[in-house]
Amino acid sequence: MIFLYILIGVYSLGMLFIFLYSLAQGHLLLRFLRSKNYLDKVIRKQPEEWPKVTIQLPIFNELYVVDRLIEAVSEINYPAELLEIQVLDDSTDQTSELIKEKLKQFPEVNFTYLHRIDRKGFKAGALEAGLAKASGEFIAIFDADFVPDPDFLLKTIPFFASQKVGLVQSRWTHLNKNYSLITRLQAFALDAHFLIEQIGRNSQHAFINFNGTGGVWRKSCIIDAGNWQDDTLTEDLDLSYRAQRKGWEFVYRPEIESPAELPPIMSAVKSQQFRWTKGGAECASKHAKAVLKEHHSLGTKIHAMAHLFNSTLFIVIFLVSLSSIGVWWAGVLGLIPTSLLKVAGLFMIGFLIIAGVYLVAYFYEKRSFWKSLLQATYMLPLFLCVSMGLSLHNSQAVWEGLTGKKSPFIRTPKFNLESGKSSLATNSYLKYPIPITTWFEGVLMMIFIVMVGLHLYMHTYSLLPFHLMLAIGYGLVFFTSFKAYRLGK
Repeated sequence: MIFLYILIGVYSLGMLFIFLYSLAQGHLLLRFLRSKNYLDKVIRKQPEEWPKVTIQLPIFNELYVVDRLIEAVSEINYPAELLEIQVLDDSTDQTSELIKEKLKQFPEVNFTYLHRIDRKGFKAGALEAGLAKASGEFIAIFDADFVPDPDFLLKTIPFFASQKVGLVQSRWTHLNKNYSLITRLQAFALDAHFLIEQIGRNSQHAFINFNGTGGVWRKSCIIDAGNWQDDTLTEDLDLSYRAQRKGWEFVYRPEIESPAELPPIMSAVKSQQFRWTKGGAECASKHAKAVLKEHHSLGTKIHAMAHLFNSTLFIVIFLVSLSSIGVWWAGVLGLIPTSLLKVAGLFMIGFLIIAGVYLVAYFYEKRSFWKSLLQATYMLPLFLCVSMGLSLHNSQAVWEGLTGKKSPFIRTPKFNLESGKSSLATNSYLKYPIPITTWFEGVLMMIFIVMVGLHLYMHTYSLLPFHLMLAIGYGLVFFTSFKAYRLGK
């Protein structure tokens, strides 16, 4: 009976956690829906004299996209005498030679090439090294897979009218959104962050985060906040919290778009997800206690906790999925009153709220309502399934982050498949072994397929949708992962 009580406790607490998290997301959705007045009131003033700006391009082994990046940045509209572009190259392959040859095509542009050998501090170390030599009052940052808008600086710099503003962040859009189902699902997820979450938090002056790229920093803000630090895998989130905890204000502008490439295969998605979720957990360990002790509003503290610990949701989903099997079996044997299962089922409302957040983001700026509605009928369930299917992989990352286990910064491979210059079969950055977690995802797929069969055989339908989604999710993640890892063989 003790084991049964533990199962019920894990399941109930997990569902309660999801429900409370969904309330925070629901509040962000309400703030987003009321955000127009806030966005219109943000101070924007054309400077009498444009300031000097340094654009930093952190690069590590980017054979397939670096030329596209350099070409795009060379077309930035800004007074030439006030613009410096740092190419922060940590590459260990032919990318370095490719960059040097490419830069020769733009003798009129103020490119500065900085090459490090040791990669100390990874991306954070490269940015810190570049900052020490940067002459700009403002620092714009673009990762290698981005294609900046030529008017990016003309659009962002006016929002630094107040001396309190330390960062202006733009909204990511997607160069290859329609390449595959995987890229469409990623866009579905990221759009909710860049619309609902960022605007919802910023409109109430809660903590938001620099997204690592597509933003402009005031140089003095970076230095005042303690400069770039490499003790987490998400140096962008870390610096964001350090700066805002010191009183700097951030401005998020959804109308300023920064197009970027989405990882087109599951192995690359997992690499990116691992870094984001582990880094988020590391930042939670680093900042959560201090934020709670400092003088911030209750709303700011609540949303900071939801923000910092959002990756913990993967551990919760994983534990709930496993414990639900025992809870179902106990219900079949009559060891749990059906009324208790119904009460636990009320927490499923949390999934509906979270689904609403993603649906609103999906319909944002869509031209055809009926076409979007048709697409949403399969995009939302598939997104939820794949998110559940990634719970094992991401739980490992979160656990390592919360427990302090260190790991190197693993870059997400870029592809630029649309250009025709590269292909998955010839990509030299896909040399990944098949991790043990992928095989466990296959095992979990089989377990939940069996559970679906048992539900149908025994006519127990309360947990059937949940277990069906888990079977589909683990199945999709397993097969797409296996296919992707095999490409590196």
